[in-house]
Amino acid sequence: MTSKSIERKAGRKQKRCQHIITSETGIECNDAPKQYLVVCNAGLSTGLKNDVLLKEAAIFGTVLQIILLPGKSYSFMKCKTIDDAISIYNGMNARSTLGQNGSVLYLLYCEDVPDSVNPWNHQVPPGLILIDNFITELEEESLLNRVSDDFTGHDSSLGNSGSMKHRQVYHYGYEFKYDTNNVDATQPLAMQIPDECNRLWPRLRSSMPNLSFQVPDQITVNKYEPGQGIPPHCDTHSAFCDPIFSLSLASGTVMEFRRPSDGRHISVWLPRRSLLVMSKESRYGWTHGITPRKTDVVPVNEGLTIVERKLRVSFTFRRLSFDKCRCEFTSLCDTYQKSQQETSENIEKLVLPAELELRNVHKVYDQIADHFSETRHSPWPKVKEFIESFPAGSIVVDVGCGNGKYLPLNDSIVKIGCDRSHGLLNVCNQRGFNIFQCDCLHLPIKSNSVDGCISIAVIHHLVTEERRQQAISEMSRILVTGGRCLIYVWAKNQAKGTKSSYLRQNKKNNKVDVVADDASSCNAKFCDGLPIHTNRTQFSHSDMLVPWKRKDETGDEQKTFLRYYHVFEEAELQRVCERVSDIAVIETYYDQGNWCVIFEKK
Repeated sequence: MTSKSIERKAGRKQKRCQHIITSETGIECNDAPKQYLVVCNAGLSTGLKNDVLLKEAAIFGTVLQIILLPGKSYSFMKCKTIDDAISIYNGMNARSTLGQNGSVLYLLYCEDVPDSVNPWNHQVPPGLILIDNFITELEEESLLNRVSDDFTGHDSSLGNSGSMKHRQVYHYGYEFKYDTNNVDATQPLAMQIPDECNRLWPRLRSSMPNLSFQVPDQITVNKYEPGQGIPPHCDTHSAFCDPIFSLSLASGTVMEFRRPSDGRHISVWLPRRSLLVMSKESRYGWTHGITPRKTDVVPVNEGLTIVERKLRVSFTFRRLSFDKCRCEFTSLCDTYQKSQQETSENIEKLVLPAELELRNVHKVYDQIADHFSETRHSPWPKVKEFIESFPAGSIVVDVGCGNGKYLPLNDSIVKIGCDRSHGLLNVCNQRGFNIFQCDCLHLPIKSNSVDGCISIAVIHHLVTEERRQQAISEMSRILVTGGRCLIYVWAKNQAKGTKSSYLRQNKKNNKVDVVADDASSCNAKFCDGLPIHTNRTQFSHSDMLVPWKRKDETGDEQKTFLRYYHVFEEAELQRVCERVSDIAVIETYYDQGNWCVIFEKK
């Protein structure tokens, strides 16, 4: 075929593609020289790979970025200069055979390239730290010799080594079990952490004094042959502490980080002898993996270059954790996922408590909201003192704020109220308070985001101890480290002279005449198996229904509404709080007929 016929064929092919590319991307493309190029007939859908395209283009000029669009049969190149683009165009158009089934490529210049996340031009995930040349060549050689001896001389019955689909692995300290993505802390391996690793941690503390970590007690060694990789994953949250370390030996590689919450993708080049520190968000909120391939495309000198992969050995250092994870990155958190699964599996067990709370707490407060609000005016002094103890600019949440009587306090801080009762929130809304509706068992507030919480006369309305503990855990979750929470609950045994206002107001000690619609099956003593408390008398049961009397619209006939209460024994509230692992009880006291606890987030 003559050069003219080649040019005519290229022109026809370019014109056919030009219309498609412009209509789909909005980018004009033609034969007028520009800094950007479009490959008209090769892309992801035809099997084109960025390293293959770069290898060919780099012969003729410098490429800054290659863009392969999902599902498209065309691709883009951003060149360093127009001269680079002209050189690549002249060298590849209708000449390079990188197309599908070896067909030639057809190129055009274009006005721009599509908006696309360049994995190299963004900050690394928060908490990710890369330390170049963390070890010397002699230290690298020593570690490689040690692991080479262990790989070749291991006893397979020890369970600390094996071959994965994509690589060889070896474990020290504890075996990482890939079937459960966890370790068995009760079965330490005979093969302990190599002595060669002990020198790393003083060096790391010296170079990064602000990095908080415990010396690792588990190592997984991965041996990658060229072309091997590891699937995207996030090290099990509850299995290991923060941070995790990865040491690259023998050669470097590209590690891909992806954030499930928004699909963000970042590529990080890990040089030989570098140490990667994955902490905080990069540890808990991103997956990391190595794509199986024999070459990597990496940035160099304002351009891209191809690096041939060689044998690589990585040391992943971890510290075992013996606690549940309480992070905010729920999509990758095994503790959260397990909790959700258990909640789903136990939903039938939760129906009765939830139904009781709905009928004898939530619906009741909606019905008595205005009358209840009229009886709640003055803040209790110790609650006021707690709120006013927060410095200016603090954020304090009132969980179960009722009519919001504590929200006007301390004008120097931000106060937010939440409650389940629509009726009580209407009262708050009329008063101009910052409020929202939610259940105290599931606070829609970001973890580690507020300085303080109060929960006054709320969790004694929860039917089971597990639900009361869950409410406390939720308040702990949203607190920052060092944040404080104050909880008040009704006391069962009330001290003489310091009874609650509910008990002090007893004058006639009459029995209850139940006439509320939702109590039609009750007699004067029990309803649904729960005792109905006699108004203004000492409590004789821990779980009961407490009457609230309200006159109807005519002002004549009284209606009685039954509210569920669990009244607390002395020290009971403190014991429930202490079962939440990340808090410390700093004060307990008795006030206004309530047991009270102040705790701090560790």
